[in-house]
Amino acid sequence: MILEQIKGPQDIKQMSLEELGQLAQEIRAFLIEKISHTGGHLASNLGVVELTIAMYRTFDLPEDKVIWDVGHQSYTHKILSGRMAEFDELRQYGGLSGFPKRKESPYDCFDTGHSSTSISAGLGIAQGRDILGQNYEVVSVIGDGALTGGMAYEALNNAARMKKNFIIVLNDNKMSISENVGGMSRYLNGLRTGSGYNDLKKNVANALDRIPVVGAPMIDKIKRTKNSIKQLFIPGMLFENMGITYLGPVDGHNISQLCKVFREAKNLDHAVLVHVLTKKGKGYKPAEKNPSRFHGVDPFDVTTGKSLKEKQYPSYTEVFSRKLCQLAKERPNLVALTAAMPDGTGLSDFARHYPGRFFDVGIAEAHAVTSAAGMAAAGLKPVVAVYSSFLQRAYDQVLHDVCIQDLPVVFAVDRAGLVGSDGETHQGIFDYSFLTSIPNMSVMAPKNLWELRAMLEFSMDYNRPLAIRYPRGEAYRGLRDFREPIVYGKGEMLYEEEGIALLAVGSMVSTAEHIRQKLKAEGRSCTLANGRFVKPFDRELVDRLAERHKVIVTLEENVLQGGYGLPVTAYIHEHYPHRRVLNIGIPDAYVEHGNVSVLREGLGIDSDSIIKTMKSRGYLD
Repeated sequence: MILEQIKGPQDIKQMSLEELGQLAQEIRAFLIEKISHTGGHLASNLGVVELTIAMYRTFDLPEDKVIWDVGHQSYTHKILSGRMAEFDELRQYGGLSGFPKRKESPYDCFDTGHSSTSISAGLGIAQGRDILGQNYEVVSVIGDGALTGGMAYEALNNAARMKKNFIIVLNDNKMSISENVGGMSRYLNGLRTGSGYNDLKKNVANALDRIPVVGAPMIDKIKRTKNSIKQLFIPGMLFENMGITYLGPVDGHNISQLCKVFREAKNLDHAVLVHVLTKKGKGYKPAEKNPSRFHGVDPFDVTTGKSLKEKQYPSYTEVFSRKLCQLAKERPNLVALTAAMPDGTGLSDFARHYPGRFFDVGIAEAHAVTSAAGMAAAGLKPVVAVYSSFLQRAYDQVLHDVCIQDLPVVFAVDRAGLVGSDGETHQGIFDYSFLTSIPNMSVMAPKNLWELRAMLEFSMDYNRPLAIRYPRGEAYRGLRDFREPIVYGKGEMLYEEEGIALLAVGSMVSTAEHIRQKLKAEGRSCTLANGRFVKPFDRELVDRLAERHKVIVTLEENVLQGGYGLPVTAYIHEHYPHRRVLNIGIPDAYVEHGNVSVLREGLGIDSDSIIKTMKSRGYLD
């Protein structure tokens, strides 16, 4: 196998085009096999194999710098930079990250995970290069979906000022995680099909080149005035109008063409955008047919493409999806918004049933929130479904456009808490902290699937900003008999006994229940309360616990700093100074990738670790 001979970039530079084609096939086979066992991002990586090979052939990595937007398409890059042997531990705790990580390899020059950042980062690196008088190439790779993010346009606007080489590679596969939407998508469709200009350019250049003496100068003059020619055939020419040279579109699976256009791009003394057309999922029929489903996958059967993970019960996302559709049937003013994640957030069914009330704004979380605020001001009831880690990108809009005006926008915060294998950039462990810091915002967290349904019902008649926060994965089905009606700002007493009191919110209620069961098995009594509301927390419930228990343990799947436990502790210390409080949560740190159960144990927030902590610190005397 040619793949086994690859130890670094120099090996690729010495190969023939035929060998590089064979290498691409072997890489695809390798990725399909490995990801079928580990899970990971498949379709996006299959689409950029030739593109990555061409960049490794043309540029001198790691001296030259390549920044991968989002980063979930960097697997081939990791293989070619000498990390192939580590793929058995891809996305496993302590193993190879699914995203570029500076601490992992000198070939990873910038950490990525969220969308639309690569041009800004690359521009900063290029400016650092120029100020320090260094000489290397900087390449930012961005997808057509990521180009819908506003940050990308801010970066393009500034990139146009560059006086030295800076290369932007637009990886255009006609979709991001879901089908692209909006004006940029339509614009790129025009570029893809706008062959008239490129054909003309090629024919004119070939004809002029055959004219002795004057042919070459004429070609040079045409190049200097090519923008005006482009305007005739491709209206708008957004990138050229911004001052960025546009090259393409080029076949993203033709290594020879890619290398040629990259060599041309390197020769320019300013910013240049190379438009590359690729096919997401290329080389694996199930992924080509359904790239969205193969964006991020669990282990699967290679032959059929079917997941090996058996699913018994609905996820929190599915519970949300079904309940929202039910509520929409009853409430004609209910609308739903997502930022390019209709499948991931469970809004695909809503979109099918209520297409006129569904809005996919593309990768534009800030716009999603502010447009939801506008809808609320107009008399609608908007629900913004968004991953916890992506809501971070719209903090200003939540504060400025929703909460200052006290508008009734509901935030369905999915993937909250630990999400596992995607690592630091995707862990949803900060939303309690940043949402509760905003006046007029209330935050809820359900203990199980029935409580999520009840909270959604409650949200419909609550006419102020509200966030409902729930985790990834199967919805908890325990404690089904505890269904006290939702009352604003009120928690729920589940078991009231003597001894220690556990006060948990959200996903940690199930953990607290397991703790209680284990303490009961040791002959210890234990009170268990469900906080329900993170903000405002139930002071009457806390009073009740503090009056009857010497020790209170708060439990949350959020960083402790700014979370649920600290304000509860401050209240107890002010009013019940002789009571002891233990806060269980995530420390002031970023959490790496790995299985959620492994991460919980490592962080000390699983039931056994918490009991051990309580015993070692003398809380169970």
